[in-house]
Amino acid sequence: MDSIKKIAKSLAIAFAGAIIAIVLYSKFNHEPKEVFVQSTSPVQLTSYNAPPGPQVQLPDLTQAAEKSVHAVVHITTKVKTQSYGGNENPLFDFFFGPKGNNLPKGYNQEPEYNVGSGSGVIISSEGYIVTNNHVIDEADNIEVVLNDNRKFTAKVIGRDPNTDIALVKIDAKDLTYLNWGNSETLKLGEWILAVGNPFNLTSTVTAGIVSAKSRSIGIISGQLPLESFIQTDAAVNPGNSGGALVNASGELVGINAAIASRTGSYSGYSFAVPASIARKVVDDLKQYGEVQRALLGVEIKNIDDNLAKEEHLGKIEGVFVGKTTEDGAARRAGIKTGDVILAVNGNQVNTVSQLQEQIAKYRPGDKIAITTKRDGSEKIVSVVLRNTKGGTTIVKESFSILGAEFGPISEKDKERLKIDDGIQVLILTKGKLRDAGVKIGFIITDINKIAVSSVEDIKRALSQANNKKPVLIEGVYPGGEWTYYVFKLEE
Repeated sequence: MDSIKKIAKSLAIAFAGAIIAIVLYSKFNHEPKEVFVQSTSPVQLTSYNAPPGPQVQLPDLTQAAEKSVHAVVHITTKVKTQSYGGNENPLFDFFFGPKGNNLPKGYNQEPEYNVGSGSGVIISSEGYIVTNNHVIDEADNIEVVLNDNRKFTAKVIGRDPNTDIALVKIDAKDLTYLNWGNSETLKLGEWILAVGNPFNLTSTVTAGIVSAKSRSIGIISGQLPLESFIQTDAAVNPGNSGGALVNASGELVGINAAIASRTGSYSGYSFAVPASIARKVVDDLKQYGEVQRALLGVEIKNIDDNLAKEEHLGKIEGVFVGKTTEDGAARRAGIKTGDVILAVNGNQVNTVSQLQEQIAKYRPGDKIAITTKRDGSEKIVSVVLRNTKGGTTIVKESFSILGAEFGPISEKDKERLKIDDGIQVLILTKGKLRDAGVKIGFIITDINKIAVSSVEDIKRALSQANNKKPVLIEGVYPGGEWTYYVFKLEE
């Protein structure tokens, strides 16, 4: 029995010694070793690889980019900065005669030009190109360079300073063009492409997302400015103006127009005229020669917390009617000062720019449904939109009331008559010119002291004229007789 106890005691001592040895070995031995840990915790390190599953795919923009670059053009313009014709200095006329007729031989009368550049988008196979008004405004020469390096001289079909959209045309066929897309269905965060020619780098494509819609940034200076820009973070720089804003399907959803920057270069914000506005302007310019602007006849305000409390509006929604114009479309339909406009033809509006964008889709005489709120009660009223003159008909282009057809004058006649510019009356029909006494052959050199040498110059001069004030037309007959005519656009 004693021997058994001794054996058990020896085993216990040996076992305890082994345990102590293992502990000491683990404590003092630092040889590297691999340790595999299987964790059941839901918290994982950032390098954790999740098991295969559904992945968010970025859109493939390659096809949209490839199509867009062939439909976006480079536009260069020349704007005359100096001309001795029509000099307003009386001493100049005293010494050198009207229009500089008696300038010394060899005196340099060649005008100087500023050269500008921008972009444009081909919207038909026949050569119609949409761009920004500020790209081609006052240009004496417009050159269009296609993506395949072919060059064309473009003529202006029409301009609209109020939306900064212009339409030009080149003499070409079978061109690659972009189809219009629906800018109203664009969603915040949706991927888009900006295509243009920044810094004269042709066919440049940048990508970004829609950052905001219906932005008003106060840069358009027309008589009835309309701003409802698409804001994006696609890189846009000088030279991109007039270029394409394209969705992932390769459709034209906007015309790039501006950037917000303190340096003049891209700093994160760019703005495009939405297709909903640009397309309607283009259609009007092609069909009527000028934009048919429909007016609701209201002065409106954005609704904020202060206005909502002051006017006891309750919920902050819609656009506040601060005033209705006398005999305007809104007042005729029963809309009153203090009403809130909630929607146009079912499209909700919550800002001034959103309401303006909706109205801009229509023409004078169109009937639309306006959802209003008064004293907490909603009502839908039918409104017939009116034109800028208060009527409901299409506005006749001011240029057409002249009743004339014009043509260029030859360099030989310019030299003989000692004039730099002018456009000749070729045909007279019933209109303002014939009524004023103008005869066929008369060469118009100035309208309201603005030099003219093309039909577009005449349109520009008349668009800047006040309908209530007389129009002064100056010029010379082929025999050298200088004269002028005065008339009013409206009686």
